[in-house]
This record gives sequence, C-alpha cells and structure tokens, in this order.
Amino acid sequence: MFTKKAILTFLKAQVAAFLGGIADYGLMIVLTEAFKLHFAFSILVSGTVGAIINFSINRFWVFKNQSGYSIPINSQLLKFGLVVLGSISLKSFGTLFLQNAFQIDYRIGRVITDLFVSYGFNYPLIKYWVFRINEKQSVIESN
Repeated sequence: MFTKKAILTFLKAQVAAFLGGIADYGLMIVLTEAFKLHFAFSILVSGTVGAIINFSINRFWVFKNQSGYSIPINSQLLKFGLVVLGSISLKSFGTLFLQNAFQIDYRIGRVITDLFVSYGFNYPLIKYWVFRINEKQSVIESN
C-alpha cells in the first residue's frame, strides 16, 4: 500500500534526481563534445557533480526529518559515495556496452542506462540505505 507520504517522497526524490541528472547529462555532453574527452571519463566527472547536487537536495529537502532531528552527515556521505561509485560505474559500462554491442550513440545509450540505474539502483539504495531512519532514531523523533 502506498501512502500519501510515500508517494510525495518518491516524487520529491525524482525532482532531486532530475536536477542532478540534468547537470550530470549536460556536463557530460560539454566535456565530451567541447573538450573531446571520452564519454566514459566525462560520465565520471559529470556524475560526481550531479551526485553533489542530488545529495544536497535529498538531504535538505526530500529526506529531511520534519522534527529537526538529523542523521549525521558523515554516515550519509559515506553511504551516498558508495552508491554514486556504483551508479557511475553502471552508467559508464552500460553506455559503453550499448555503444559497442549495438552501435547506439552514447547520448541515447546514456539515457537508456540512466533509466535502469536510477529506478533500479539509485532510488532504492538512497531511500532505504543512505537516508533511512533506523528504529532508534524513530523513537527519539516521537518523543
């Protein structure tokens, strides 16, 4: 059963992902086309910038605790960093695979890869691992 709060959180997370994704994708195009970097390296750089934007929006808007209690940022940054490493790796290899195996332009391959990585990897890990409030924290909040 989906609650109103769960749907709102999902939609807000999609806004965060979209804004980070636009920065990521746009920078990838600029680095690849204007600076002639290989797209796999461009994805590494642009993915890092997009991740910083995404993390900031998620931490301070999407998964912000309404009572003001905040999970320590160091723990979230470490977990988020691991998710980003996995995400960037999947995006780079997925885009490269689609280009080499099917001759799909890297820009289109990246969009296809992003859809799978965003919904099947990033969102579940960000929601249920990076910004998850454990039961001990929930008790503190309810008091």
